Amino acid sequence: MKKITDERLVLQNLKNIRIAYIIQTIGILGILGYDLVTKGLDGMRENPLWFVFMITTVISAYLSMNISADQESNKTNPQKSLTISLVVLILISTVVGFFVSITDGFTIVNGGIFGGILFICGLIPIIYIYNLRIKRQDENIEE
Repeated sequence: MKKITDERLVLQNLKNIRIAYIIQTIGILGILGYDLVTKGLDGMRENPLWFVFMITTVISAYLSMNISADQESNKTNPQKSLTISLVVLILISTVVGFFVSITDGFTIVNGGIFGGILFICGLIPIIYIYNLRIKRQDENIEE
């Protein structure tokens, strides 16, 4: 297959892919919604489409982070942003862990585990965006 070099055709191809992605997402949500109504929340999460939908959503979010890091102003200090993000993440994880631990049926161990999982899940995108900012900063210095 020949590579497309005309920018108008490349843009039209990207628009077509976006439309196909939107239709696919609506279809997946429709099937998951049907499972939710007929089988309940656990039945919906047992459907393999749930896994596909979650993976697609996470990948889309990471790709959007890459674009948003390129859109930011060059005045943003990556270390300062990392520090602020980590402090906010620690506060949120601690508060959520505390509230889980005081909820009926849960112990302090459950709160610690839940807060730890939340911290790790939040740490991954924070480090990813930090690395994108550092990479962009290095590229701007070389220019």
